[in-house]
Amino acid sequence: MSEVRLSGRAVEMPASPIRRLVPLADRARARGVKVYHLNIGQPDVETPAEMMNGYRSVDIKVLSYGPSQGLKEYIEALVAYYRRVGIRLEPSDVCITTGGSEAISFALDAVADAGDEVIVPEPFYTNYAGFAATACVKLVPVTCLADTGFALPPRAEFEQVITQRTRAIIYSNPSNPTGAVYTRAELAMLAGLCRERGLYLIGDEAYREFIYDDDTEHVSVLNLAGIEDRAILVDSVSKRYSACGARVGCVASRNKALMAAILKFGQARLCPPTVDQLAAMAAVNVPDSYFKEVRHEYQCRRDVVCAAIAKIPGALCVKPRGAFYVVARLPIDDGEAFATFMLDQFQFDGETVMVAPADGFYATPGKGKDEVRIAYVLNCLDLDRAMKILAAGVEAYNQKK
Repeated sequence: MSEVRLSGRAVEMPASPIRRLVPLADRARARGVKVYHLNIGQPDVETPAEMMNGYRSVDIKVLSYGPSQGLKEYIEALVAYYRRVGIRLEPSDVCITTGGSEAISFALDAVADAGDEVIVPEPFYTNYAGFAATACVKLVPVTCLADTGFALPPRAEFEQVITQRTRAIIYSNPSNPTGAVYTRAELAMLAGLCRERGLYLIGDEAYREFIYDDDTEHVSVLNLAGIEDRAILVDSVSKRYSACGARVGCVASRNKALMAAILKFGQARLCPPTVDQLAAMAAVNVPDSYFKEVRHEYQCRRDVVCAAIAKIPGALCVKPRGAFYVVARLPIDDGEAFATFMLDQFQFDGETVMVAPADGFYATPGKGKDEVRIAYVLNCLDLDRAMKILAAGVEAYNQKK
C-alpha cells in the first residue's frame, strides 16, 4: 500500500508560541496550581453592553447566507466609525471578514503569489507566519531592537531585503507583540519606499484605540500621502470591544481592483457571520467614555508590569505606548525553556504564570531567545501578584541551572 503524505504547507506551518504550551498549563491546573495567563491577548474587560444587547436583540426566523462583502447596514455603520477616527472610506472600499485573521489572509492572497516575499518588522504578530505559510509566501524580517522600544529601523535596512519577489510590507500599529506605536515619520518612510519600489503597504490597526500617552498619535495606513492605490487596512472588533469570540474583521482599501479581487475570495468562503455582524454594528454606538475608561485601566496595568520588570536584575522593558503587550528581555537563556519550567516545575504558594516565548514572534533564527511576551490583560491586583511570581520564577530558573 502506498503511503500518504502531508502537504508542504502542513509540515511548515508553525505552532503558535501563544498556544503551544497550553497542554502544560492544563496539567498544572490538574495538579491544583493556579495559572495566571499572560500568554494570550484575551482581556478580562467586559464586552460593552451595546454589543451584548446587539446579540440579544437579534430576531431572525431563518439564519440565511448574507452578502459576501458583508451586511450593507454594518458596512455603512463601519464607514461612519472610520470617519469619526479620521479615515474617509466609501462602502465599496470595505469587505467584512471572519475576524482580522481572514482579513490578513485575504490581503496576502490578493497581493502575493506562491514564492513571493512580504517584508515584516520583527518581532511581529506570530500568526503572520501562519498566514504566510498557507499563502506559500515568504516572510522577510527586518529586526527592531528592544533597546529602542522596537522603533522601526532605518530605511536602508528595509531596502537591503527588497528583491524582485518582494510584493508588500506588513506591520501592526500599535504593535502586537511590542506595544510600539510608529511615528508619522516612520510610516511616511515606509510609504515612500512602497511608492518608489512598487509595493503594497498593509497596516494592521486592530489596537487603534489603545494608545496611552498624550504626546502619541495613531497614524492610519489609509491616511499616508501618495499611496492611495497600495495602502491596505486590516482590522478587527476583537480587541476594540473586548469581543475576541466575535469573529468579525475587515479589509479596506481605495484600490478598486484590489477590493474586487478580495470580494472574490469572500465569495469563495460564502459570507462572514451574520449575528456577529449585527452585534458589531450595535457596538459602533459605544460612547467615547467607554474607551477612555478602558485606556485608563490598561495604562495602569502597563505601569504595573513595567515597574515590576524594572526590578528584575538584568531585565529590560522600554515602556510601550500602545496595545496591551510588552516584549521583555529577561536574564534567561531560553524563553521556551523558561515558560515550560514555570508551568511544569515551578509554583509559588500554589500559583504560577504562563508567558509566551518571544522567539515565535521572530522570523530570524535565534532572535528573541531571551525575551517573552507578556499580555497585561488581567486586573492590576492579579497582575501585581503574577509579576511577583514571574520574578521569583526567573530567580528559581537560574538557580537550577
